[in-house]
Amino acid sequence: QAQLVESGGGLVQPGGSLRLSCAASGSIFVINDMGWYRQAPGRERELVARITSGGSTNYADSVKGRFTISRDNAKNMVYLQMNSLKPEDTAVYYCNAHIINTARSQTVNWGRGTQVAVSS
Repeated sequence: QAQLVESGGGLVQPGGSLRLSCAASGSIFVINDMGWYRQAPGRERELVARITSGGSTNYADSVKGRFTISRDNAKNMVYLQMNSLKPEDTAVYYCNAHIINTARSQTVNWGRGTQVAVSS
């Protein structure tokens, strides 16, 4: 079984920056797509950004030009650099990864989330 652990959340003022990290560990054979989702209070969980194993990316319109997703395949890590943060970016951010485990089963994995709060 694979585990995802996020880090890097916190409280930041509008216009500030944060960098989220997510480490994947456990029974991993290969990691395919990785991504970040977020869920604000009273709202559905939504996609923020995704990245394929080859490095292709896609972003929610609301974060294009401000957020950058990247990954380190050697370290089984995915990152989210968030710049020009706005109060509406406040949410719990979840790491997601599509993993083929050592039993060669495809699994969809979620981290427990990290809180990002943007407020003055």
